[in-house]
Amino acid sequence: MRTIIKGPEPHSLTQHRLTPGASYDNYPDKDALRASLVSEQRGLCCYCLSRIQPQNRAMRVEHWHCQDNYPAEQLYYRNILGACSRSEGQPWKHQHCDVRKRNSDLSRNPADLIPRVEELVGFHGDGRIFSNNPTFDLELNAVLNLNEAFLKNRRKAVLDAFKDTLVKRGHLSRATLLKLVQDWNGESHTGELREFCQIVVYWIRKRLARA
Repeated sequence: MRTIIKGPEPHSLTQHRLTPGASYDNYPDKDALRASLVSEQRGLCCYCLSRIQPQNRAMRVEHWHCQDNYPAEQLYYRNILGACSRSEGQPWKHQHCDVRKRNSDLSRNPADLIPRVEELVGFHGDGRIFSNNPTFDLELNAVLNLNEAFLKNRRKAVLDAFKDTLVKRGHLSRATLLKLVQDWNGESHTGELREFCQIVVYWIRKRLARA
């Protein structure tokens, strides 16, 4: 997970919210909403950081506070995120992110700036995600299932591939490592981020802290 900086909401959502009887279900411009979410999330799922695309079957529109329990927030843009759809139709043990979460509550919204969600999570070398906050750690596993085998293995593969590139480059200076953090964290470029980028950012920052 990484912090999502929410941008301006689509104009059509603003207008729709002012319409009597407006709801998410009767909002007619979901294409614009999906495009806006994918753009501000740099092409990644709000929870697992796998790739999403702004088409109906290539992502899910996630309400952090679910529509059933928080109907007043169903058109509140800060409450709306873009999530992956890969685990739709999978057995319960393989479901993750919004598919698994359903109407459950989470204590942290990736769009919160205080605290930033990446300050609350870490990664083990085998790809597992964790939090030192017991409540949030339970949610990462029981609610979002972010240590589902596919996700854990993909994160490990991304980290291992990155480490291999470092071996080939030999000794790296602190300045070079800082530039790598900026690159993987999207600070040095615009557009899409690499899938599962946060595990690499976390690993580099740990290495810098030990230096």
